[in-house]
Amino acid sequence: MFGTISRKLGGNSISFWRITRRQDGVVLLGRIVERIRGFSTVNITYIEPTGVEKEVQAEIGENLLDVAQNNNIDLEGACGGELACATCHLIFEKDLYETLPEKEEEEEDMLDLAFELTDTSRLGCQIKVREDFKGTKLRIPDDGF
Repeated sequence: MFGTISRKLGGNSISFWRITRRQDGVVLLGRIVERIRGFSTVNITYIEPTGVEKEVQAEIGENLLDVAQNNNIDLEGACGGELACATCHLIFEKDLYETLPEKEEEEEDMLDLAFELTDTSRLGCQIKVREDFKGTKLRIPDDGF
């Protein structure tokens, strides 16, 4: 190998430009994108109150509030994910909702304050991304303002 140049891309990938010289003197330039070991992502879609859909890459293990905020999705999270508000309220697809961990009493109390509460409502700060979230759509309810 003649040389390698690398740079971190958004999310969890690294882009490598590999420069090699063949025996006949021809120089080749190739781009390789590799995942950083230990990180994995899935694509999920946030549906804004206006109906606009934004697909993002979500890191496994990250909570849905952080995923939204790291991708410039308008999900407030006024308490910073401390379970003291309902501004990260999300509405899940029924099939996925049924696989989520049980709500704690504190989350139930906060959801009582949420606008557009549904049977599949959860707080984004309490739900961590899993591999089976791949391709899911999460609706952000209208907050009334």
